[in-house]
Amino acid sequence: MGVNTKSEMRLKRKRRIRKRVLGTPERPRLSVFRSARHIYAQLIDDRSACTLAAASSCEKAVAEAAVGRKKREKALLVGKLIAERARARGIEKVVFDRNGFLYHGRVKAVSDGAREAGLQF
Repeated sequence: MGVNTKSEMRLKRKRRIRKRVLGTPERPRLSVFRSARHIYAQLIDDRSACTLAAASSCEKAVAEAAVGRKKREKALLVGKLIAERARARGIEKVVFDRNGFLYHGRVKAVSDGAREAGLQF
């Protein structure tokens, strides 16, 4: 019996979650990925396997607004940005996919930002 690494455990959680979470054109999946330095969010339609909108802390608009801020505050900005882009496409409701990450810190901040900007999930 091998010891599972942190990344292997996250992927196990991800597979378990993805069995139940499915994005549709009317209610896409809001997928969040967290790296050591940045955070990324995508709206995904699983039926046609395409990304409807995306936002990340790498983008110029977020990076300039987040100078000198903590990573959690940058994640909040990313959540607000993805919600703006979703509402511009006429999307009001989404299904949240934490992608195997625990629901706290930056992952929670993305969802809080999206809720503040008007997305429902």
